[in-house]
Amino acid sequence: MRRAFVLLVLFLTACEGSFIRAEDLGRKVEINKSYEARDTCLKHKAVDGMASVDPAELASAAALACQSETDRLITAANPDGDSKVTASIRHDTEFRALKYVLQARGLVASASRE
Repeated sequence: MRRAFVLLVLFLTACEGSFIRAEDLGRKVEINKSYEARDTCLKHKAVDGMASVDPAELASAAALACQSETDRLITAANPDGDSKVTASIRHDTEFRALKYVLQARGLVASASRE
């Protein structure tokens, strides 16, 4: 009985790795690079436009200026073209742009995790 149990455990654990595909790992790396590129662009645009009076206006301009980086992120993260995912990423871009504008102006404390 014990031998059968050991064989069953070995059989089940041997199949565990087969569910992770190599292209999923490559896609994850591409998504991470796209996030980093988008956030770097937003940070630079938030600092560049410090003359604007309204933070929301500057954040919107920064998000628009980083549209190509956002589009690359959407392509990497949303291969199925789901409109809800696209809208969520665009909303996140606007939100992060505002965060970076406020941080550049010293209006919010920098978080350790961005």
